[in-house]
This record gives sequence, C-alpha cells and structure tokens, in this order.
Amino acid sequence: MADEKPVALEPREDGGDGRRYAPSTARNREPVRDVFAAQGLTSGQVLEIASGTGEHGAFLTDAFPELHWTYSDIDPAGRISQQAWRGAAEHDRLSGPLAIDASSDNWGEVEGKAWDLIVSVNMVHISPFAATEGLLRGAGRLLKPGGHLFLYGPYARNGDIAPSNAAFSENLQSRDPAWGVRDLDLDLVPLASREGLRLKPVIQMPSNNLSVLFRRS
Repeated sequence: MADEKPVALEPREDGGDGRRYAPSTARNREPVRDVFAAQGLTSGQVLEIASGTGEHGAFLTDAFPELHWTYSDIDPAGRISQQAWRGAAEHDRLSGPLAIDASSDNWGEVEGKAWDLIVSVNMVHISPFAATEGLLRGAGRLLKPGGHLFLYGPYARNGDIAPSNAAFSENLQSRDPAWGVRDLDLDLVPLASREGLRLKPVIQMPSNNLSVLFRRS
C-alpha cells in the first residue's frame, strides 16, 4: 500500500517548527494516557505504526519515562512532523521515523527485534483492510510473548454499530470503498487469534471510539 497517497481526515495545524498538531490528538491523548497507566503499558520498547503527526509518542514518553518509542509512517509529510517532535523532545527516547508499510510482511529494520508494545491509532478505518491484516501479522511476528498490540479508533461490535460510527463509515466509503469502520469481533478478532493474539478488555473512549488491547501469547 506504500504507493497509495495517505490522507488526513482533519486539518493539521503547523506549529512553525515542523511539528504538526491534530485536533483529534488533543481530544484523546489524556484518555489514551489513562488507559496506558491502567493497563500497565508504561515501560518498554514501543513501535508505532502510522504515527501521524507524532504527538502521541511525544506525549506518552513525556508521561512515562520508561517508554522508548519508535515512530513509523508511509506518509513522508507525517515523518517530517514526527522527526520534528523527536527533535523537540527533552529526552532521547523517541526514535525513527521509519517508512513502514503495514500491509507488508517485511517491516525492514524492525524485523528480528522483540517489541513490548505495538501501537496504531486511527489507522484501521482509513486504510485498506490489507493494512489491518498486515498489522495483525506483524504484531504476531514481532511482539514478545506477553507483549501487547494497542489499537484506538471507532469499531462495530458483533454487528452492532453506533449511529455516529455508521454515518462516519458511510462517509469514509464514499471517499474510498476500501475504507470503513471495521467490526472488532467479526473482522479483527479471528485474524488476531491466528497470530496468537488474545483480546483483552475493550475500553470505551470519547466519541464512540474504543481502546483495544491484544496480548501476545
């Protein structure tokens, strides 16, 4: 999918120093931080897939001094912002950004390393499902035993979908038929199980989003 043009669904403010800011991150970063704290995701080596502006990595490594975070994205503009966030950080625990195509079965230099946590925020619904399939394969391949995959975004559950998410999905599919809100239980869980990933408690988040955690067996 690396030849496809990534898009942002919202305007991203330019901070003037290369760092970009997404309104959705301003709304969800504290709730995501609280989930990380509650679930014990506060230390170790983190690989983020589709890092966007780079704000989550910067915010969460500031919040948790034992997190070491590697950015990645297929979007060159996103990687420029991620590099700027890394340069502005007052610590050395941000790495990358790397060019990783989630749909591929070879993620380059991150292969062969054992990761404590793989993170992907708001990617699953705005990419072809092949990217989600590749993300789950990659998590099964690269996570340490006991490591976690953290996903954030809108999902249906066993065929039930919130009206706002249904409308959002229709809007996404009008832009690209390959996009859309996925069903966590029907679409993702069976594929995750094949990769040795077990679903942990799912946490309701603002605006009908979910924090989803899978544990590597």
